[in-house]
Amino acid sequence: MSVVNPLRQSDRQIGQFTYGFARYESEIEDSLKLRHAVFMQERRSGCADGLECDDFDPFCLHLIVRDVRTDAAVASTRMLTHDAAIAAGGFYSAQKFDLADVLAYPGRFMEIGRTCVDMRYRNGGAETALWAGIAELVRSDDYDHLIGCASVDLASGLAAAHAVCHYALSMRPAPDNRRAVARQPLPPAAVPGHASLRPRLPPLIKAYLRLGAYVCGEPCWDRDFGVADLLMHLDLARLSPRYAHRFLGSPYPLPPQLSRYAGNPSPVRY
Repeated sequence: MSVVNPLRQSDRQIGQFTYGFARYESEIEDSLKLRHAVFMQERRSGCADGLECDDFDPFCLHLIVRDVRTDAAVASTRMLTHDAAIAAGGFYSAQKFDLADVLAYPGRFMEIGRTCVDMRYRNGGAETALWAGIAELVRSDDYDHLIGCASVDLASGLAAAHAVCHYALSMRPAPDNRRAVARQPLPPAAVPGHASLRPRLPPLIKAYLRLGAYVCGEPCWDRDFGVADLLMHLDLARLSPRYAHRFLGSPYPLPPQLSRYAGNPSPVRY
């Protein structure tokens, strides 16, 4: 039997999942709790017991995927829109990378971040619902570019992480004049990995690459989360034809309370 919350009647459904934007603090907390659980309690990032958050969260739209059978949050991501980034003083990823060359592209940018999926739901369905929600926001508010950090876990060692990052970069490197420079580069491995081996890419990086995103250079080292981050850039004008209709098809109006930052498409400055 499905659990239905009448406050979220506007959420969309795909199979056993619904997806929609958080409208209340309690719903945002569902996302922050899920992030805490997925990103592991021993990590240092956090703002309260059982929550994982930072100073950018109040400026973001929080997209949540739920299992219709339990109403539990099983996946989430946050989006920092172009206008909200101006209000926030910049994009989160600018703390990790020099974005000057990437942001030199004309058009409106949106940043995707803190994407997480409950371990029990990493079979594709929850990720599909997340990207459906991202696509609807893109269609509804006229964005030209998506950027975001995609992480590679360091649990298997630096050599393994470097192999994954270099493989991803070799698949779709950004043009040389549109690279992002890591502020804290990933340290070299004491023993180099086997370049001939084809490493397994994390699901988020695979999803970006399927869409046609660029990998914008060498990875950044995130000590707090114990990961290597790659800056990904999806130029929607160069979207993979397979996914173009999903992202650029007919928009639908978002609830008015989600349009918290309005204005002309000025460049994001730092």
